[in-house]
Amino acid sequence: MKNLILFGAPGSGKGTQAARLTDRYGLQHISTGDLFRSEMGQDTPLGREAKDFISRGQLVPDSVTIGMLRNRVLANPEAKGFIFDGFPRNLPQCLALDNLLSSMGQGIHCLLLLEVPDEEIIARILSRAQSSGRADDGDPAIIRKRIEVYRSETLPVFDHYQQMGKAFRIVGVGTVDNIFQSLCSAIDDN
Repeated sequence: MKNLILFGAPGSGKGTQAARLTDRYGLQHISTGDLFRSEMGQDTPLGREAKDFISRGQLVPDSVTIGMLRNRVLANPEAKGFIFDGFPRNLPQCLALDNLLSSMGQGIHCLLLLEVPDEEIIARILSRAQSSGRADDGDPAIIRKRIEVYRSETLPVFDHYQQMGKAFRIVGVGTVDNIFQSLCSAIDDN
């Protein structure tokens, strides 16, 4: 079973590449944003709990997110593995994911970091703002703040898996096909 973490700053191309990797390897794609929308849309107990935090402008606690991930993983026992997109976002979430997978006799195969220069990320997100409908996608100052938060809170997750020999840097600039081939090579070679 291959469990992958697709990693990178906002706008690095994770969603685009996750769809292609899902097709290539037959993995289930788990995006935390999609997971929240699904659980809230189905009015599950965890969805209601998440909605309550979000409605108060608070972050959804890691325990709720991990509960949702556990439910999604358990609901797909036939899966050949999972691509985690947008999770883990910090070291506590990283350790919780490791514990969840370990309790199921699994682990992370590799973390793939899409490296994209800040100015390219800003340009991509500003371009995306035209169709995303997200106000924060259209403000360069907010985008820069999101990049700062990514660096301070999320990037340490890379170090955690690098210490295990499971983290790989992939150049996230170029054609979608070339980036995809680099990702596949990292997965196949490790």
